Formats: sequence, structure tokens, C-alpha cells
Amino acid sequence: MTLDENTRPGPDEPPARDVLDVWDHRVANGLAFLRRRLAGAYEVDDFGFDPELTDTVFYPMLRLLYRDWFRTEVFGVENVPDDGGGLVVGNHSGTIALDALMLSVALRDHTPAGRHLRLLGADLVFSVPVMSELARKAGATVACNPDAERLMRTGEMVGVFPEGFKGIGKRFSERYKLQRFGRGGFVSAALRTGTPIIPVAIVGAEEIYPILADFKPLARLLGIPYFPVTPTFPWLGPLGLVPLPSKWLIQFCPPIPTAHLRDSADDPMVVYNLADQVRETIQATLYALLEKRPDPFGL
Repeated sequence: MTLDENTRPGPDEPPARDVLDVWDHRVANGLAFLRRRLAGAYEVDDFGFDPELTDTVFYPMLRLLYRDWFRTEVFGVENVPDDGGGLVVGNHSGTIALDALMLSVALRDHTPAGRHLRLLGADLVFSVPVMSELARKAGATVACNPDAERLMRTGEMVGVFPEGFKGIGKRFSERYKLQRFGRGGFVSAALRTGTPIIPVAIVGAEEIYPILADFKPLARLLGIPYFPVTPTFPWLGPLGLVPLPSKWLIQFCPPIPTAHLRDSADDPMVVYNLADQVRETIQATLYALLEKRPDPFGL
């Protein structure tokens, strides 16, 4: 059977046979994936991380936002070690922690070794039944030093956002101004394991849900840190949950070594100074990225 003129591919289109082969391959992979899941033939680590589910289901969905909606560009990926443990420390913003998810995709897609990022999440994330299970499957764990140290000692890249809810819940008028980094617990974890700290600056998340106000009485009633009021939420209902298509830039900064400071993990001054160095590095990089991206919604 031959192609007629209506089904013949154009000069810039792949041959129909190649398109069919691609879909045959996808269907075969999908069926094989389902067979493995039903048979239980997949691995999950001690923290509940399911790498196959993450790579096959979670990341393909997140890439729709990462590539097509946010048009993300990544710089300095050569600063991420190809192997061994490390602590990736980033600024936090955006009302909903999409920056952590986009950072995970950036690390997986742009590092030569295709590294997974093991995110440290707040207790609130793991108190919600469905969200807790999904977070565990995607490689996240509770933000505590013992878990972080254990992951880094086994050669994992761990992601932490020291601003916490202060960062993602801040007003739009305070965009790209780093909040306090807490007590520097993340520094202590890196020092005890001798793993490098890689600061990372993320530009773009501040514009996806610009917080104009925080309805604190309702937040207290719901038991959440804040209840954001944005230009689209709650006025547009569910449509207000669609993030605005801001342009994202992610910059990995040169790693800060810690192996020579292992004996100082409990020294408050060393911890504070190192945390302050990380914070200043991220803040300066944010300003540089903002100059590189003059239009928040440009291409």
C-alpha cells in the first residue's frame, strides 16, 4: 500500500513509517512498564524513592511546564559533580513549590550523569496523605539533618531551600529578596559529611503566582502557613491555579568545599559564616540573572 497525496508527509515532516515506529516503541515501553508495576518488579529505596516511576511518569509531566510553559534555561551545570554526594541550596519562591520540581528536572536533564535530586521537604508536605506518598515516590524526604546526611553519605545529591515557607509565601513586592536562612542546619549536614555545597539561583518562580496579600485568618483556619491572594486566585476559581508563563533561568554556582571543615560542624560561627556565604552567592547571582532576563514573560 502506498501513501496518497493527502497522507504524504511534507518536506519538513518525518516519514509516516518513522512516526509509526516511534509510537510502536512508546506503546511497547508503556506496556512493559505496566507489566513491571503489576508484577512488583521495580526497586524502591529505604526512603521510598521509586526512580522508574519518577523517570517514566513524573518527569514527562513536569517537562511540559519546564520546557514549553516556563521555557527554562540552565547555566553552570558543569558546577554539579558527576558523582558523589552534594548539597544543592536554592532560593525559594512561587507560592507553590514548583521551583523545587523544576530544579529536579534541570539536574536530571542537564547533568552528564543524569542525576536525581533528593529534595528535603517541610513536615506539612508529609502530613497530607496523597501528597506524602507522591513526594516519597519522587525521592523527597523530611527536612532533617539525619536523613540529609544519610543520603549524602551514599552519594546522593540533596536539595534544600533554607528560606522555607518564608520564601514561597512572601509578597510580590519582596520578589528576589532572600529571606533569612534559619539556623544553618543545612551547613552542618554538609560539614559532617564533607560534601560540597552548590548554591543555585532560580529566576522565574516569583512571577507565576504573584502574592498581593495573605489572608491570615483563613490560613489559620485551614492550618496552612499562608493563604495567598494573587491577581487570579481565588477570583478565577480553579483557573487561578494555572501558573503564569514566566521565563525561567536557573544558574548553578561554583561548589563550596566543606571537607576541610568537618571538625567545625558544631561551631556556630563557622556554620553561620558559611551559610551567609551561600546566601550572598545566591543573592548576587539572582541580580545577575534578572539583568539577563529583562522581560519576565519574554522568550
